[in-house]
Amino acid sequence: MSQPRWTVVVPVKRLAAAKSRLRGALPAVPHEELALALAADTVAAVRACPAVAGVLVVTDDARVAEAARRAGARALPDTPGAGLNAAFRHGASAVGGGWVAGLTADLPALRPAELAAALRAARAEGVRRYVPDAPGQGTVLLTAPPGVPLDPRFGIGSAAAHAASGALALSGDWPSLRRDVDTADDLAAAARLGLGPRTAALAAAGCPA
Repeated sequence: MSQPRWTVVVPVKRLAAAKSRLRGALPAVPHEELALALAADTVAAVRACPAVAGVLVVTDDARVAEAARRAGARALPDTPGAGLNAAFRHGASAVGGGWVAGLTADLPALRPAELAAALRAARAEGVRRYVPDAPGQGTVLLTAPPGVPLDPRFGIGSAAAHAASGALALSGDWPSLRRDVDTADDLAAAARLGLGPRTAALAAAGCPA
């Protein structure tokens, strides 16, 4: 029996507003360039994952949309304009069925093989699954099988919120998947795992704080 292939929804804020806690992490690099590199490396890694059939980037930023299209992803305007969870719901509804995953856009060390392993582990009819971030309070990945709404609860304390909503946690040795980047310390931790090419080039140009 063939294995299911997933459509992954990746919302990205306008670059001027994205990753505000990371501002100044690379003093020699414009903040918008760093935010774009994080998203671009994330999308490229997802596109390289053999379990993924397509990537849908939900954004109102023209530069993000262009980078997504260059990477082979589809760009969808963030029509709701009502925050991260609304963007996830909008993207999931545009997929039109099948296996859907929501992924944060700040995983510059993501390895396609780790994402593939997590998506394999998520296959369970009728059950939503989520992967907590490295500290354990947030969420980096939320999955839903066909016929089940994604029902995202991203934000502060999202791991507990997803659990309370009936989603089941996934555990695995997936450090690059769990390493989202919100702060300079997070970026340094991601660098130790190995950054994607765009973020790595910026990190080489401007030392992390």
